[in-house]
Amino acid sequence: MAEQWRFPPDYDSAYFPNRDSRYWFPQRETMDPAEREQLILGRIREVMQYAWDNAPMYRRKWSEAGLEPGDIKTLADFEKVPVITKQDIRASQASSPPFGDYLCIPESEIHHIHGTSGTTGRPTAFGIGRRDWNTIANNHARIMWAMGLRPGDTVFIAAIFSLYMGSWGALAGAERLGCKAFPFGAGAPGMTSRAIQWLQIMKPAGFYATPSYALRLAEIAREEGIDPREFGLKVMFFSGEPGASVPGIRDRIRDEFGARVVDSGTMAEVTPWMNAAGSAESEGMLLWQDIVYTEVADPDTLRRVPYGQQGTPIYTNLERTSQPMIRLFSGDLTHWVEGPSACGRTYPVLPRGIYGRIDDMIQVRGENVYPSEIHAVLNEVAGYGGEHRIVITREGTMDELVIQVEASEPLAQQGEEGFEILRQRASADLQRTLGLRVKMDVVAPGTFPRTDFKAQRVVDDRELFTSLQNQKGG
Repeated sequence: MAEQWRFPPDYDSAYFPNRDSRYWFPQRETMDPAEREQLILGRIREVMQYAWDNAPMYRRKWSEAGLEPGDIKTLADFEKVPVITKQDIRASQASSPPFGDYLCIPESEIHHIHGTSGTTGRPTAFGIGRRDWNTIANNHARIMWAMGLRPGDTVFIAAIFSLYMGSWGALAGAERLGCKAFPFGAGAPGMTSRAIQWLQIMKPAGFYATPSYALRLAEIAREEGIDPREFGLKVMFFSGEPGASVPGIRDRIRDEFGARVVDSGTMAEVTPWMNAAGSAESEGMLLWQDIVYTEVADPDTLRRVPYGQQGTPIYTNLERTSQPMIRLFSGDLTHWVEGPSACGRTYPVLPRGIYGRIDDMIQVRGENVYPSEIHAVLNEVAGYGGEHRIVITREGTMDELVIQVEASEPLAQQGEEGFEILRQRASADLQRTLGLRVKMDVVAPGTFPRTDFKAQRVVDDRELFTSLQNQKGG
């Protein structure tokens, strides 16, 4: 049996590998994938039986599909198990408040409560048991070890401490890893300047935030006459938005700070969310399949696609006991390839990370456009100032894609000539990538507000156009 892998989980929190070891658990991380999949199949059957016994939501859903845990003989059989969606979770919590009828432990055992913001509907409550919190900490410590962090390193966490799981998951991992955890936070006015002061003083080895915030931090530091490389960061790991696996964005961060850039993160619902995360030697993200089993699936058939193809991740917790997710449909987009990666781990790999969402796709004149593609292109255009807006508008009956892009300070100093240079460069690169004519509007540096959290860059005013047209018709 692979190291410390049992259900329910019971990790030895005193365990550490040799400091020079590349791997936290050498057997689990480098075993033959076929052998690992057989172990995963056995674990799936255990988890399904556990949920059948303790979670009415799963028992009801599987019974309606004519399935029981004992019917799952192969991983192909598992693909027949109905997916669950965020809508299913919200409905469960509405009918069985506050944690839903998929909570598998007594409420008295809940250790942490987190959740979604609820800005677009009923918020979702995450009730995480004490055993699960310990498991999350151990999982994240193991993955942060793979990134190159070690006991005694200082880890600076520059993300909002609120309902958001990202900051708390990074903190739990840093603490278990034996690091000096610095939960700095983010979000309040003036905090970026204070972060720069603290980074200069503490010289942390590790840094966690969103990619957008790292670039904002570098921008403010340079405005204050400080080279971000002076912070001495070694490992910067990110989640919350696409970017850290996209060459243009990853390389900008790497160049600004002189640090290793590692992508990580899936969904708060499936925490430990670092179940997809890079390592010190790999690009993109590894799927740590013995923590959360991930199928990259066709969004329509919900069956695994072959390696090399694009699909949506479907997640199954293999170690969660409080609110286990079993075939949770993500709605994200990625493509996967077979391992091993450069670090020798034999997990599947997401070379470009998770780069978009099915429901974020913009359709313009019959073409499918993903905001993350535009972001990636612009980050490789010389003279890009670091922020942009994607405006989908309508002229007459035709959709138009307008990209408002900030010029860099040096280019802006050239006046209209500099703006025209950026307009031509960006237009050509975007048309080549998207296969679509776009209108470019170059604006002055600092036009768009920066954020400490996830950047919101898409403005779709076609609904406004339609409503105005309907009013005229009335």
